[in-house]
Amino acid sequence: MQLDRPVVELLAGLAPWQGIVVIVVGFLALAALVHTVGDRFVRQVTARIDGDVDDIVLRNLHTAVYLSLGLVGAYVATDFYEVSPGIAVPLEAGTLSAIIVVWMVTLIRLGRKVSTVVTDSKYIDRQMVPILQNVWSAVISIVGVFLLLVLWRIDVTPLLASAGIVGIIVGLAARDTLANFFGSLSLYLDGTYRVGDYVVLESGERGRVEDISVRSTVVRTRDDILVTVPNATLNSAAIVNESTPKRKRRIRVPVGVAYGTDIDEVEEILLAIAEAEGLVQERPSPRVRFREFGDSALNFELLCWVSTPAVTARAIHHLNSAVYRRFQADGIEIPFPKRDISVRTADSAVPFETAPEPGPGEVSTDGGH
Repeated sequence: MQLDRPVVELLAGLAPWQGIVVIVVGFLALAALVHTVGDRFVRQVTARIDGDVDDIVLRNLHTAVYLSLGLVGAYVATDFYEVSPGIAVPLEAGTLSAIIVVWMVTLIRLGRKVSTVVTDSKYIDRQMVPILQNVWSAVISIVGVFLLLVLWRIDVTPLLASAGIVGIIVGLAARDTLANFFGSLSLYLDGTYRVGDYVVLESGERGRVEDISVRSTVVRTRDDILVTVPNATLNSAAIVNESTPKRKRRIRVPVGVAYGTDIDEVEEILLAIAEAEGLVQERPSPRVRFREFGDSALNFELLCWVSTPAVTARAIHHLNSAVYRRFQADGIEIPFPKRDISVRTADSAVPFETAPEPGPGEVSTDGGH
């Protein structure tokens, strides 16, 4: 870094330690100027941006800017004054290493704080925040370590070969963790479900998705029990999402009536019950379907819609109760399976002869005693 001629002449007349102090202080003054002028400019540019992300970025970059400019001043001072190579080379490399470490730590912390703010943002899905944070931290760490190795002229070829072997070992040891991580990515990219959706797992459990992390998904069942399922398992399983593409759900209420019942009357009653139920939506309108001639009943099905999967069980309960009361009041029989059992008996007893009992003093001739 070249300095102006007046500055060079001024520094040349000072002792080396005095010149180094002047250069470092000068760069710190430049950092203060950047802080004053730069903040005003950036705030004017980001004033129209909603949220606190821009403020967090500015606050966390201040320290890194100050330290970096101070370290750059020390680097320039070392380069300006004649210092023996045995001291200058390690000092310059150490100064640049400190700058890399400062910015690496600052960017990792910045990523964590920004991810905390944007967790509830409407622009970014909540389940993607921890994934992006982990990827950001990993990329910054890898780039920082690589720059440090190059700066200190360390051959990275053997390290890359060793890293390949270590990567295989770590991959085998942490295959479940990696499978869950990539499973979370697949679930997000496929849009399988989101927080708040009602899902039915392959095991038959039904509940609301409470949280989606990098490792697992938490589902709250109707019994208010939290079920934690690894993302790798969900990624390879059949999941029924009851909340997509719309939250409206159609429910089915099967009803059986006795043979001989007026089917038109049954249809009118079922439609009237559905229209009177507050949980049932007006659009799409309820409908009744005559499904089949059963063994002991005429089987109907009442089809109607509710606003959300959370009320399906309650709506079915209300409709079943109303149907039963109405059928009882109108004398409509709800049959149940009957079986006639005929029992036939036959006189199949075969008489058998018995020997007369021996009299007093007589001996049995059948060999008995």
